[in-house]
Amino acid sequence: MKLTRVWGVRTSWHTEDDGEFYCPECGGDRAYHRRTGTRRLTVLNVPLLDRGPAGTVVECAACHRQYGPEVLVCPTTARFSAMLRDAVHTVALAVLTAGGASARPTRDAAVGAVRAAGFTDCTEDQLLGLLAAIVADEGRFRRSDELGPDSFAEAVDGCGSWLSIELHEALEPLADHLAPQGRERVLLQGAHIALADGPYLPAERDVLEAVGRCLSLHTDDIDRLLRAAATTS
Repeated sequence: MKLTRVWGVRTSWHTEDDGEFYCPECGGDRAYHRRTGTRRLTVLNVPLLDRGPAGTVVECAACHRQYGPEVLVCPTTARFSAMLRDAVHTVALAVLTAGGASARPTRDAAVGAVRAAGFTDCTEDQLLGLLAAIVADEGRFRRSDELGPDSFAEAVDGCGSWLSIELHEALEPLADHLAPQGRERVLLQGAHIALADGPYLPAERDVLEAVGRCLSLHTDDIDRLLRAAATTS
């Protein structure tokens, strides 16, 4: 017992940086400290010899629970909301780009979806302004009515097209943090925009299939969801 009190190993922690993260223990966004530890042999509680590194932890400033660095991969609530907002905005714009912008019901549905996602001050003029800028950029994207039946699908998946870049950047990171039902909901929001003025245009269908793939949905599920949306619209 006396030896136990005399000798020991203590971990000293050094804070490297801090920020905000989603704490699983608290169930919300909290401040954190990212800290690295060093184990030291102590005699009478006095640190003497270095016993090696103790690794890196992320410590919640509120509950003081420690996690591995991988906990920072999960977005904060605020960041997740922004990701979802951007995803719906991108999907709405992609559907309009595919040919639905000429119909008022489609434009109204797109504006409504974007506002409901969090861009409450979004206007039709703003969406149409972005659409005009995209169409004008002939080097990266060509109008769907100038493309053949197969070339539009190729433009959607082509790594150089605006549509492909935007969909991949907005949807793929979000898909990692959404349950299947949430990913399906994002796709259905796009489907409802496309169906606001009638059945899917071929280009709209191509875009929505690309949306589903970016959301990591199975091909059969994409087809099922799009058919169900068309049946109930």
